[in-house]
Amino acid sequence: MSNFNLTTEIQRSVDRALAEDVGSGDLTAALVPATTRATATVITRENAIVCGRAWFDEVFRRLDPSIHIEWHYIDGERALANALLCRLQGPARALLTGERTALNFLQTLSGTATTTRRYVDAIAGTGCKVLDTRKTIPGLRRAQKYAVITGGGTNHRVGLFDAILVKENHIIAAGSIAAAVAHARDTAGECMVEVEVENLDELEQALQTNIDRVLLDNFTNDQLVDAVKLKIARKGYHVQLEASGNVTLDTIRDIARTGVDFISIGGLTKHLQAIDLSMRFEFSEPA
Repeated sequence: MSNFNLTTEIQRSVDRALAEDVGSGDLTAALVPATTRATATVITRENAIVCGRAWFDEVFRRLDPSIHIEWHYIDGERALANALLCRLQGPARALLTGERTALNFLQTLSGTATTTRRYVDAIAGTGCKVLDTRKTIPGLRRAQKYAVITGGGTNHRVGLFDAILVKENHIIAAGSIAAAVAHARDTAGECMVEVEVENLDELEQALQTNIDRVLLDNFTNDQLVDAVKLKIARKGYHVQLEASGNVTLDTIRDIARTGVDFISIGGLTKHLQAIDLSMRFEFSEPA
């Protein structure tokens, strides 16, 4: 993933999320006496790869810096169902106000990391890597890409600004694969240039250009094997091959065994299933 200030990104994301949820003030939390304190525990109701601690912590830091959070897991660790993830102590109003926003970040990013880990584990030992895509939740792309890394995956381009992916419409507009790649090279600088192909004839054309990576779109496994052989025959050893399209946990290992370098999966960030988390409270008055 391109270099960026993750701390700044977290702060911006949390600010937007709190503004969305709290607005001008938490009307319900105001029912709790200002002096009431609370202890809260967060548990996961299902197995998960933990991810999103920094976003969770930032929510409560923004609301009340006196809140103390004790974590039992770090990002990337596997937590079993019913595990205690963390314990919080502080003013009850701030804890109640931040509960949903903090859990939203933690459950969403843990869901992305957990799904990614399943795919990564499925192709362990093959030498192939799992890639994410730009099919992300608007406003949470960098957070989700962080979650993919946490789950053991690899980031594709962050956006339209840090790499070039030449697709069918770009090729049509340019007139040919060769023309599109040549123009991309003129404008790419140090950025990666990748071209999407739909058959072996187009792969043959792509391998004759100065390309970094080729996206093999919806190839069958037999076609992927032929694509790897063609790359070797054309001495395109420096060219990486990326398979994409209709990848599932049931099919990914066979795809990886064809010899491709990467498998990109939109479902890592698009077909998101958040982890089921729960925050439980105990209230007390100061002595």
